[in-house]
Amino acid sequence: MSLRQRRILIGVTGGIAAYKICELVRRLRDLEAEVRVVMTEGATHFVTPTTFQALSGQPVRVSLWDEQGEAAMGHIELARWAERVLIAPASADTIARLAHGFADDLLSTVVLATAAPVYVAPAMNQQMWASLAVQANVGTLRVRGIGVLGPADGDQACGDIGSGRMLEPHELRDLMVASFGDQPLRGRRVVVSAGPTYEDIDPVRFIGNRSSGRMGFAVASAARDAGADVTLVAGPVALATPPGVRRVDVRSARQMHEAVLSAARDADIYVGAAAVGDYRPSETSEHKLKKASGTPLHLELTENPDIIASLAAAERRPFLVGFAAETRELASYAGEKLRRKGIDMIAANEVGGGKGFEVADNALHLYWPGGDESLPEMPKTDLARQLVARIAERFLSGSGTTP
Repeated sequence: MSLRQRRILIGVTGGIAAYKICELVRRLRDLEAEVRVVMTEGATHFVTPTTFQALSGQPVRVSLWDEQGEAAMGHIELARWAERVLIAPASADTIARLAHGFADDLLSTVVLATAAPVYVAPAMNQQMWASLAVQANVGTLRVRGIGVLGPADGDQACGDIGSGRMLEPHELRDLMVASFGDQPLRGRRVVVSAGPTYEDIDPVRFIGNRSSGRMGFAVASAARDAGADVTLVAGPVALATPPGVRRVDVRSARQMHEAVLSAARDADIYVGAAAVGDYRPSETSEHKLKKASGTPLHLELTENPDIIASLAAAERRPFLVGFAAETRELASYAGEKLRRKGIDMIAANEVGGGKGFEVADNALHLYWPGGDESLPEMPKTDLARQLVARIAERFLSGSGTTP
């Protein structure tokens, strides 16, 4: 990893997480990035400009009315100098001011004046983050192409526990590194489903599919690194949310169907990596079913709605990528699924015998109308990057299937 001679402007706003930005500046400098810091007045109550000056090796700007700095139109010079602008921590106040186009301090003026990609790393109380006003402002920033990195869940300085915690310095560093890579999906919206679905038999038993969710989570991370705005719809898995990815948790196939269709209304691409249950019990017992020794238990199953088929039938449909996990006749079954569902690409893999599920490595064979390609076994993180690259190539070439 290297950021040699890359120019990153960090905007620090007023919040207790400001102290973590000292480590972020150091980590970016370790990768040979050029770093400059702009602070709001509120940020100086948490960390001094002198600290950031020592860590960055550059003068720190605070005021729009700095006579020496503004004698040469310093805010314009900073805006032109930056290749990336990262506001961290991004307070609720700063997010609101950016959403409404304010330019009454140095940081907000630089953001309006720059042509560089802008990212915000929110940090605030969990109730503030959940408020309708903040969510509306964040939505406005996303629509305008500003990257929203986080927040994460966890303990907060106020004593609360929940969403609103700023991403850790190493996570922000990695996202900055990724932002300088090839980003063919920048500005696109991608929805990924991942993990299994569970269908309850009674309050203590369920039927479900085997899936760790690793492949889908890796695809979500790879799509984020390719510049996409990513929503991840996740079944019950024990995996951390990839930084910079919005996550919706579900349990059943019907819940996943509803969440995916809602998220995909304005999506450009959908990747169905989840192991969605085809069937559910026709009835769910309100109480635990008691074992009757020697008496078989019969379950009547009802077919679940087909997520990707529903999307394929929609008037406005995204580019559709399905997954096919097969134990035999991979090419035959995958090709039939591609044709029957009328989708744009199938990522097929063999499962069983130690392959596919609950392992770190995987292999895929991709099929699309008129072609196919084999991706050999490799770590799922690397495989996901290659898959996303192939998806982006076909999507941008206009190779999707029209409904």
